[in-house]
Amino acid sequence: MSSSHQPLAISHRYADVSRVLVRVLVLNLAVAAAKIAFGYASGAISILSDGFHSLTDAASNVAGLVGVRAARQPPDQDHPYGHRKYETVAAAAVTVFLLLLVIEVLRNAFNHLTGRSLPHEISIASFVVMLVTVAVNLGVVAYESREAERLGSEVLMADAMQTRGDVWSSLTVIGALVGARLGVPILDPLAALVVAGFIAYAGYQVARATTGILSDRIVISDADLERVVMSVTGVLGCEKIRTRGSTDHVFLDLHVWMPPDMRLTEAHALSHVVKDRLMARYPQIADAVIHIEPPPRSS
Repeated sequence: MSSSHQPLAISHRYADVSRVLVRVLVLNLAVAAAKIAFGYASGAISILSDGFHSLTDAASNVAGLVGVRAARQPPDQDHPYGHRKYETVAAAAVTVFLLLLVIEVLRNAFNHLTGRSLPHEISIASFVVMLVTVAVNLGVVAYESREAERLGSEVLMADAMQTRGDVWSSLTVIGALVGARLGVPILDPLAALVVAGFIAYAGYQVARATTGILSDRIVISDADLERVVMSVTGVLGCEKIRTRGSTDHVFLDLHVWMPPDMRLTEAHALSHVVKDRLMARYPQIADAVIHIEPPPRSS
């Protein structure tokens, strides 16, 4: 037996996710433009590297929009389970942008550490630019994290994690600018190396989250699901519980034991009670497949 359940209208959910991504994209482009322009103008490699970091935030927003547009398509003959994983694929694409960014930041830092690029004087304007962009990024993290939780969107959560790394890297850059201002210019390229570390860690977090979904990692604990099933009077037991999908879009299948002398129509009706109770407890279940069978002879 299978049944579908939509905790949130698909069209509304994806429209909300896209709306958040567009708003964040505009902010990320503004932040990236400010950092990169000032980085080139001032010669501060740490600011320039942080600007590239913000630019990849914008690039990941575009990838997310493409993925969400594909994911919102309804199930069809070739995709009977729907296109939801395209959103996960879009989140995974963020790691590619982060990898390219790490390479670029390391290259620029190496050039400054080896003397291929000369240090520049750090002005007060450098601090103003960085502090303003940090404030903007903090607002983006709070907004995107809140919307990611409300909509159950891993692409928004991945993007929020990436922007959170941008905040930490920007704070590192500000510390380096202070040091450079006090006469220790080597802190500027060293800060760029720290930024690369933040970016790499953000990439690892995103990759770990998306890999779990794409590899069909368990979503809801078997024990938790079994407790719900066993709360239904008349059910003798259950086994072979399997869940997969994302936190907001779960596919479930399991075997439920019914009394061997129970009429088929009664067993079928009872399985609907099990299904309804599972979906009431876990509204993120999009589809449930329940196989009815008698208990093992040893039970």
